[in-house]
Amino acid sequence: MKITWHGHSVIEIITNSGKNILIDPFIKDNPLTDLKITDCHPDYILLTHAHHDHVGDTLEIARQSGAKVIAIVELAKYFAQQGVPTAGINFGGSFKEAGLAFKLVPAWHTATLAQTSTGTLSLGNAAGFELHIEGRVLYDAGDTALFSDMQLINQGQGVDLAFLPIGDYFTMGIADAQLAASFVKARRVLPIHYNTFPQIKQDPQKFIQGLAENVGLNVKIGQTFEL
Repeated sequence: MKITWHGHSVIEIITNSGKNILIDPFIKDNPLTDLKITDCHPDYILLTHAHHDHVGDTLEIARQSGAKVIAIVELAKYFAQQGVPTAGINFGGSFKEAGLAFKLVPAWHTATLAQTSTGTLSLGNAAGFELHIEGRVLYDAGDTALFSDMQLINQGQGVDLAFLPIGDYFTMGIADAQLAASFVKARRVLPIHYNTFPQIKQDPQKFIQGLAENVGLNVKIGQTFEL
């Protein structure tokens, strides 16, 4: 499979069988992305939580592609009411289809969606995903602080690739993300959620160097992977 980071927390996964999975498709307002809405043809859209910089352009993409939106139940219900296919799961539960399994796991963060006329909507809790795809295990931490239960991801057996936020301010920063990589026993790491806004400016090279120096983790780092 091919995994590509498209800026902020946007991840595209194309499986060997041709399935397209798009995570947190924040496109139009994302200054770092190389994608356009017309480039997106997912079969599944996975949402970690309801903040605009993660929900992004989900509705438009789902309508044009027919993609199924997979998220925590309250957020999935919101999109079902907009007329797109959804699957609403909750912590510890998995969506399974076509040989794929997407398990919803906890994250420590908030989850509201701004509305133009009614303030904000609270749409469930923030989450991460443990993805089981073609014999590989991927972990998207979503927006989160560091927490010790990350050690339970994939029942403590390690993950082939971890997507970890490093931006600080709204999520864990570099030092905590390095420890998170250790907690989940990541064999490869893709840093996300940094440099999009002034508050989350970070040097990813500092994160990469510290993985070996600070937590003794010798992993492969990149923005694109083929597994």
